Amino acid sequence: MDRNWLEERLRELPVVQYEFFDTAELTFTPRVRMVCETDCARYGTSWACPPAVGTVEECRERCLSYPHALLITTMNEVDDIADLESTLATRAPHEEITRQVNALFHSQGVETYPLSTESCAICRECAYPHGPCRCPEKMFPCVESHGILIVGTAEKLGIEFQPGGNIVTWFSLILYR
Repeated sequence: MDRNWLEERLRELPVVQYEFFDTAELTFTPRVRMVCETDCARYGTSWACPPAVGTVEECRERCLSYPHALLITTMNEVDDIADLESTLATRAPHEEITRQVNALFHSQGVETYPLSTESCAICRECAYPHGPCRCPEKMFPCVESHGILIVGTAEKLGIEFQPGGNIVTWFSLILYR
């Protein structure tokens, strides 16, 4: 992989910050998964969410089979950070940037496992649990669904993600080998 080429392409995208690191630095905890189980209406309804993604330990093993990672952030300003609907409306552009970054890796022949913000909104209705995922090559499971403490990772890497005001920060991880 030509990292210099990749970084040049990243600078052309509206990526606010990015950091390359080893996946061994990720922290996995069932506490993060608990938020999915107790607070997310998508729990148990999508191939991108638990329990479909596997246990936290299975997710950990899958993630660590990719030795390297790239963390990217994007930020969007909204009128009112407390307005969940307008905040979530800024997620789609982040997902598109994640797709573009993932495609940059693929253009260099690099195998990836992307994790992002989605509980997956590709299909109008997910086939889970009655049928296989219709778009597995497009579906990026949610970082938190894997039990990854992304805030802790961002802090360790020096990523600034709380600018204050009405700014929404989105995270994606591209795991690669």
